[in-house]
Amino acid sequence: PHNVAIEIAFPEHRTDFEVELAVVIGAPTKNVSVENALDQVFGYTIGLDITDRDLQKQEKQFSRCKSFDTYTPIGPFVYADVDVSDVSVELRQNGELRQTTRTSRMIYSIAQIVSFASQSLTLLPGDVILSGTPAGVGPICAGDQLEAAIDNWPRLENSVVIAPDAVPRQTGPNRATTS
Repeated sequence: PHNVAIEIAFPEHRTDFEVELAVVIGAPTKNVSVENALDQVFGYTIGLDITDRDLQKQEKQFSRCKSFDTYTPIGPFVYADVDVSDVSVELRQNGELRQTTRTSRMIYSIAQIVSFASQSLTLLPGDVILSGTPAGVGPICAGDQLEAAIDNWPRLENSVVIAPDAVPRQTGPNRATTS
């Protein structure tokens, strides 16, 4: 959410920011065509995709490295019935512009992204799809302030802290312990 701290789970790992347009699904959607995909969208908001790069490299997959509590703040509002085909998307870290693009420069359109996602799984109302990030992805650390913006929408603002329950990296669910 907006104005909630992003809690870094493993402080010794590289953790990166990625600003993205977030697409909020409004109707159950399965195997939708590109032509009808936008009919399934409720609205749009700003998303931050936070990624633990060390876990991504170690585990060779994307779900866990992006799924820690607080790692995908979105908001602060959802906008329905807006044209997002050519809006600006940007991220500032501690006041400095780090990422900027326009959605018209995306490789795939929002309709293509929604259609593609619906080929694999049923999308349900309230599901959120992040659309991809522009160049400029970079690391975050405790004390950082992130401001994500799309056009003139209110900004998504989040601080960065070390998670209160952060622990040194341990591997595997069945790790051995000694006493």
